[in-house]
Amino acid sequence: MIAYTLRRLLLIPLTLFGIILVNFAVAQFAPGGPVELMLSKIQGTAVDAAARVSGAGGAESGGSRPQAWAGQEGGSGAYRGAQGLDPAFVKEIERQFGFDKPPIERFWLMVGNFARFDFGNSFYRDVPVTQLVIEKMPVSVSLGLWSTLIIYLVSIPLGIAKATRDGSRFDIATSWAVIIGYAVPGFLFAILLIVLFAGGSYLSWFPLRGLTSPGMEGAGFVARLLDYLHHLALPVTALVVGGFAGLTMLTKNAFLEEIGKQYVITARAKGLTERGVLYGHVFRNAMLLIVAGFPRALVAILFTGSLLVEIIFSLDGIGLLGFEAVSNRDYPVMFGTLYAFSLLGLLLNLIGDLTLHWVDPRIDFETREG
Repeated sequence: MIAYTLRRLLLIPLTLFGIILVNFAVAQFAPGGPVELMLSKIQGTAVDAAARVSGAGGAESGGSRPQAWAGQEGGSGAYRGAQGLDPAFVKEIERQFGFDKPPIERFWLMVGNFARFDFGNSFYRDVPVTQLVIEKMPVSVSLGLWSTLIIYLVSIPLGIAKATRDGSRFDIATSWAVIIGYAVPGFLFAILLIVLFAGGSYLSWFPLRGLTSPGMEGAGFVARLLDYLHHLALPVTALVVGGFAGLTMLTKNAFLEEIGKQYVITARAKGLTERGVLYGHVFRNAMLLIVAGFPRALVAILFTGSLLVEIIFSLDGIGLLGFEAVSNRDYPVMFGTLYAFSLLGLLLNLIGDLTLHWVDPRIDFETREG
């Protein structure tokens, strides 16, 4: 497994390079880049000011525009938002955003910086991207860890109970809950929770935004912990409902497959109890895929499943940061977080494979590759 691990580690830089290359190329064709957005905002502000001057001047001024706009109305440039702006000013904006260089040069400069984990500064917040990620990470980590932990604590016992009672009333009744979990996305259930319990239309039992209440800084540990859990209740519930169904059915099917094998029949013939057969023989083999899938499940919930939930509940985490970065074309935040989380995802996938080998040494990826 050492050679396999080294090969996987050596492939990570190439994979990251491909991910960044594809996304950088796509971003070049996306309309409304950061320079154009900034120029549009500046022009919009100037237009509003011109309108106010025109309104104040009345008929005597004839509604004329400020002198700075004279002769610029028909100007042409690379940006639609630059109409009416001094070309030298537009060039300065391009320089500030780093767009005075050709795309290929900007790409290789970005790759060199990313190799040193230098993600630059946010275009619009003027703070390092690393600092932004560190500030937002606790929210996303809280959602990811708590929801993943609860999903496993609910799904594994439920899946085992459904497998041992396959076809019973309990199995049929709990299957409805699983069907609902499959059918209703987490973000839609989050909206339902807000309507029912967060002051939407009925009850106001839970807060709608943030992870702490105002004025809790000086409170005791127990009070702050209860306030933290109070804020987490609805978003974590939405993530759990949206994620437990798949793991429950995976657990049930894994146990059903193992229960029907010959070694289980032999163990029963030797006089072992059903509990002894289940937890002494079946459990370890059936849990292989489930245990090995934990890192991947954490990545899925942490970086994809929590995006809409963070936006809906106004939680200032990585998901909301990424959404705002895409909306504002904040490329340093977009590509910096993409690089960091792609690297983390690749490492966690490798950890998942190594965990699978550790749980069952018979699984040897190195031999399989050969």
